[in-house]
Amino acid sequence: MPEQYTPNPVPALEAAAEQVRQQLGVAAFDAEGVARLDHFITAQRGQVVADQRAGVAKAFGCYLGECLVRVYGGEWAAGPDGSTGVGLVGRLFFNPFYLVSQQLDRGDTASVAAFFASVPGRLAAPVAGRTRWIS
Repeated sequence: MPEQYTPNPVPALEAAAEQVRQQLGVAAFDAEGVARLDHFITAQRGQVVADQRAGVAKAFGCYLGECLVRVYGGEWAAGPDGSTGVGLVGRLFFNPFYLVSQQLDRGDTASVAAFFASVPGRLAAPVAGRTRWIS
């Protein structure tokens, strides 16, 4: 049986991110843009109806993910659970769609801007080694 072709999703993710960038009226995929996204989510979260929530999270997640790619050198990837997200330095994986959903649900306590600002610290954190209980 021939192998089934799976199209590369990255161009579609990048195109959706570009549309959101334009709608937000920001110049780039950067921390300033993420701050604008954060403000927009906070301002609009009470007006997003349930049947639109997944689409909103997907669109905004594309923008947040592309900011992670461009600012922190990440790459769009599949996570261990098969979800789409952004991998960083071969050891971190973030799902931007989940992060946006969390801010839609919980407000500023799950701020995408605060998360984005925390990434340098996460990148600098030492890799946790395995604990050797028995020597």
